[in-house]
Amino acid sequence: MKRRDFFKKGVTGAVAASIIPMSVIAASSEVSNSDNRKYDKWKHMESEKTGTPKRNKDIYVDVLVAGGGVAGCCAAVSAARNGAKTMLVQDRPVLGGNASSEIRVHLNGVTHLKGAHPERETGVVEELLLANRFHNPQESWHVWDHVVYNYVTEEPNLKVLMNTQAIEAKMKGERIESVKCWQSTTEMTFTIYAKQFIDCSGDGLMAATSGALYRTGREGKEEFNEKFAPDQPDGWQMGSTLMFSTKDMGKPMPFEAPHYTIPFKAEEAAKEDRKIKQFKQGYWWVEVGSDDDIIAEADDIRQRIMGHMYGVWDYIKNSGNHLESENIALDWVGSFPGRRESRRFMGDHILTEGDLLNFRHFDDAVGYGGWSLDEHNPGGIENLSDPPSFFHHRFNKVYEIPFGSLYSKNVPNLMFAGRNVSVSHIALSSTRLQGTCATMGQAVGTAAVLCVEKGIDARTLREKHINELQEQLLRDDAYIPNRPAKDTKDLAKKASLIVASSTSSGDPKLLLNGYSRDVQEREELNHWQSEMLPADVVLEWIKPQNISKIEIKCDTNTRKNIMMRHDSKVGDKNINTVPPELMESLSVEARVKGEWIQVGDIKKNKRRLIKFSFDSIKATAVKVILKNTYGKKVGRLYEIRCY
Repeated sequence: MKRRDFFKKGVTGAVAASIIPMSVIAASSEVSNSDNRKYDKWKHMESEKTGTPKRNKDIYVDVLVAGGGVAGCCAAVSAARNGAKTMLVQDRPVLGGNASSEIRVHLNGVTHLKGAHPERETGVVEELLLANRFHNPQESWHVWDHVVYNYVTEEPNLKVLMNTQAIEAKMKGERIESVKCWQSTTEMTFTIYAKQFIDCSGDGLMAATSGALYRTGREGKEEFNEKFAPDQPDGWQMGSTLMFSTKDMGKPMPFEAPHYTIPFKAEEAAKEDRKIKQFKQGYWWVEVGSDDDIIAEADDIRQRIMGHMYGVWDYIKNSGNHLESENIALDWVGSFPGRRESRRFMGDHILTEGDLLNFRHFDDAVGYGGWSLDEHNPGGIENLSDPPSFFHHRFNKVYEIPFGSLYSKNVPNLMFAGRNVSVSHIALSSTRLQGTCATMGQAVGTAAVLCVEKGIDARTLREKHINELQEQLLRDDAYIPNRPAKDTKDLAKKASLIVASSTSSGDPKLLLNGYSRDVQEREELNHWQSEMLPADVVLEWIKPQNISKIEIKCDTNTRKNIMMRHDSKVGDKNINTVPPELMESLSVEARVKGEWIQVGDIKKNKRRLIKFSFDSIKATAVKVILKNTYGKKVGRLYEIRCY
């Protein structure tokens, strides 16, 4: 069966790639008022009082983020850190989305560039992954959930509502005024008023009910001149997957398949692509998608995936072809499928295959990606004649993601991050990776704060203040390809001299050049590295400078992945411990009236970006003293800033 012929053409295929405002659909159906509880009489037995319990509450914030996956967590943390009163609503009992213990997808991003090392995402998502390496060395998926929760909720400007879904946007003209949210564990209805709204929920119900324009399905070749697109548009959306993990019990472990098992027809499968190579984890290709309404079909899809998953396991255990599985038993089986695609909301720019393949430069770039064009086949495991994924193209360097793809073209105060952003279906096959989505999340969270502060919306921010957004992202340790930092407020750039106690590679002057990592594709060094530890770097000014903040970017080796993997892989491109290059302890001194005084000191550091704040002083020099790392005998820095 040919890939293009898997679905018969019909009405659903013709409609699927069109632009749909959800408000038009929603207006035609009657919605019950869940706030009406007049018949609900709660009787308190001790006092014998009877009353109607209050189950609704109004909340006022600056920024509302819907969806607590990796993108949503990065958006909410970024908004809160930059000064906005922020609310994050998550419809599950854990944060992390596809990376959580419920689904257990590796937090991939720019993790396998062709012929190159990873170009790991820094900023908020890296801080999350580093926190996991410090607090979860046993690599427990359940502990990871709580590492994420702890990291997110420690932000003082951020409140989180778990088990809560943003179900309906309330409009005032073309703008969202508030969003109705339902918390399943408390029977509570929250009406959340905000100035800026960010939908990171994947399926995008909040955005859809605002009337934001979106697409589903695949565009045809002609619309964007995409060579990997189908000849004609259709309704296909990449499917969902359930994972599992196993345990060696040291004794024979028979397996009896449940009644809903769907037999795996191994003889019909594309052998190499669906080859059973390991038993430790599940198989991403146990996948079921849809050519129609993948959201409405979600429960039916879940049941079918469960049947197929057990069919594969039954084949492994009982076909006689994998006798080495005799002592292996299922240890955990997913119940909540990880979804790859549904709605894609339209912005002022639709990122396409050509933008990625041609490495198009965007003046409004705020993120980046580099996962291959990885389009899963129509039908998933129900289409065994085709390979499970078409790896159309593998990138040898990163591509840029523009801000114009991260906000709604017709709802002014609405932004997006994640798999629901303004991209074509083919572009989504790469941009959907969680690390890539994290860069979008940090960008829109930061953008929302600037919009609130300036009283503007995303389009105006893009047109008139994009430089300010980019500079703040770079200051917060995000990486934007081809965009060095040029912050005119950074006093370090005005230093008359920068010297180091010793140098084994790089140059201390590179700490001021605006690039906070070595640029792989251009083979550029942008670091200073000492010969030994302790070591120091000194910045001097001719005239005293008023300084109250010093910010330092150290080394965490962005050439190695640090996300948690099922196989705990270690090697040339992966590490499963705290990066040994990371600075464990350092201090900062300032020269005031000829005397060196300590203005900052840190031990047990857990982040690449180290910040010191203190009362303003007039200093003619600043000294950064590197003491210890988590394993390396030398120290490396990428940037020093002073404010």
